[in-house]
Amino acid sequence: MRCGIAIALFGLVLVIGGFLAFTSPPRLLSYYDRVAGGTSGARLLGEGVAFGTHGQTLDIWAPETTPAGKLPVVVFWYGGGWAKGDRASYAFAGRALAREGFLVVIPDYRKVPDVLFPAFVDDAAQAVAWTAANASKHGGDPARVAFMGHSAGAYQAVMLALDAKRLTAAGIDPAIVKAAVGLSGPYDFYPFDSPRSIAAFSQWPQPAETQPITFARADAPPLLLVTSDGDATVRPRNTNNLAARLREVGAPVEVRNYGPLDHEEIVMALSVPFRGKGPVLADSVAFLKARMGE
Repeated sequence: MRCGIAIALFGLVLVIGGFLAFTSPPRLLSYYDRVAGGTSGARLLGEGVAFGTHGQTLDIWAPETTPAGKLPVVVFWYGGGWAKGDRASYAFAGRALAREGFLVVIPDYRKVPDVLFPAFVDDAAQAVAWTAANASKHGGDPARVAFMGHSAGAYQAVMLALDAKRLTAAGIDPAIVKAAVGLSGPYDFYPFDSPRSIAAFSQWPQPAETQPITFARADAPPLLLVTSDGDATVRPRNTNNLAARLREVGAPVEVRNYGPLDHEEIVMALSVPFRGKGPVLADSVAFLKARMGE
């Protein structure tokens, strides 16, 4: 996320003091969400938990009240053009989903320029492997896992949902993945024409292998693809093209277009202060619960 959240929260920075003036917009949003009541009904169950083979870490969010049965699990990846972002800054997303009855895992992943494709996708697969092996220890059901993400995080979520070989290579049974939600994600963006995509993907010798649309398959888990006409960062054609391809092969897919909302506002709508921008959270939760046995 970039200037959209920064502009929306500028007044908050002025009120709460200079020490937040250099805080990233998503981290500031998480702070705003917390003081606006976002912590009610959710708790941070694990912070900076190690996973994978490259020093990655993740956070775990859960409902405040422990339920009788095992919780469905959502792995959420944040955006940032594969070049920035961190798990702690997206506490607002973890809290929002946890309040709705999910065990939520928010993993970090390595970034460009330190790594290039497919390293960050491999990190995402390692996060899923950790989740499958450890969810039950934290009250989650490892047989009911869904993926979700925004922007580059939506790329991570949808790429893993469609390219089952990556999950299998990480020792994961793809059958545990019951659904995926992509918020404003890039899925069909070759030829590479933006600095971010060029930096992350242009070195790969088979460009088609970098594109989620390449892996559309009839037996894919159900996908909810969220876009908006006001998104000038990741154009709606990414969602529309992938949805059309999935329908061609007979895969289950739903599309939501939130009209004038911009790229940042889609994920902002998960937070308490900006929930009124659109029913992004309610629609996503309803979709996930319908497909995860809730």
